[in-house]
Amino acid sequence: MRRYLDKPIEEDKIKQLQALIDECNRAGALHIQLVLNEPKAFGKGLLNYGHFSGVNNYIAMICPKGEDTTLGYYGEKIVLTTQALRLNTCWVGLTFSKQKDQYQILPHERLICVIALGYGENQGVQHPQKKGIEHYCKIDGDMPEWFRKGMEAALLAPTAINQQKFEFQLSQEGHVKAVTRKTMLNSYAKIDLGIAKYHFELGAGRENFIWED
Repeated sequence: MRRYLDKPIEEDKIKQLQALIDECNRAGALHIQLVLNEPKAFGKGLLNYGHFSGVNNYIAMICPKGEDTTLGYYGEKIVLTTQALRLNTCWVGLTFSKQKDQYQILPHERLICVIALGYGENQGVQHPQKKGIEHYCKIDGDMPEWFRKGMEAALLAPTAINQQKFEFQLSQEGHVKAVTRKTMLNSYAKIDLGIAKYHFELGAGRENFIWED
């Protein structure tokens, strides 16, 4: 269970978060929004499986339809920066209640998920890795060290529903293509792919490869 303290986020941190969100929205043509002091999304009496307690702040992950992977990529950039501010976050794909009066969703957009935000009473637990790197990639020949580091980072990435339904493919030209694998909850697969892509990029080093669409 993820518990958050009844402790407000300092104004200077809010300003830094909002500036980063604005930057990511511009770069990715997204509509991510910071929601503060709003307890209803994770309020008592909701069918949230007891996973969360004390969540009063979150980031509404909103994007144009079809841009889920981009949303995941920039959302994870926000998450890692937020943790550097000594705040705690958690991607939440299912166990929250939508509060449409707290954020704006344009006709061509959709709310994919939220990121719980605040000061954690406890930390999240890293899920055990059941399968090796080779299960999540496709490569001919020997694996370059930079690619291995990228895969190691990708497998440490959080996901919206605790699944790793992705595959990274390395071409002979040194291009990397990231694709989703079939899953029952396919609506979250692409945002999870974006999260993993951001981690892969950090681990591999952006100078070592070119993304292939």
